[in-house]
Amino acid sequence: MSTDKWQAEFEALRAIVSACGLDETVKWGQACFTLDGHNVVLIHGFKEYCALLFFKGALMKDPKNILIQQTENVQAARQIRFTTLADITRQEKTLKTYIKDAIALEKSGAKVEMKQTAEFSFPEELEHKMDELPALRTAFEALTPGRQRAYLLHFSSAKQAATRISRIEKSVQRILDGKGLTD
Repeated sequence: MSTDKWQAEFEALRAIVSACGLDETVKWGQACFTLDGHNVVLIHGFKEYCALLFFKGALMKDPKNILIQQTENVQAARQIRFTTLADITRQEKTLKTYIKDAIALEKSGAKVEMKQTAEFSFPEELEHKMDELPALRTAFEALTPGRQRAYLLHFSSAKQAATRISRIEKSVQRILDGKGLTD
């Protein structure tokens, strides 16, 4: 992703968010705005669009119906997407309202109720591999819940059993080593 493509849009979004009194930092290589050290909103760009990402967007009011869930597996965050500088300029008042809502939500201490690891689908192929290799089950259960979920999503997203088996086989040693999918 070339950040040059969205330079003008990023500057406009940064000016809007900055006017709302949040602290700016860089996280994940992106401009991230925080309140008392807690992430509130992030500016990021993709090939087709740039966006404001609200970390607790799932809890926000959305009267304009503009908050987008990136994928079905994203539980808390929601985006507002833009393809032109004019999109941003036209919605400035609305964006400030949404940002202020996100700030109020953060101040309230509200938390997004996250799906528990046990609620994620557990592929039959992984169960078979764990029966065959009990150390794998022990190592998997010792992983953090986030690492477990990442593996479960990765394995389950394959449509064909052969692909699920291949993904599991490729991950066995990483799991035994106590590493996450991307560690």
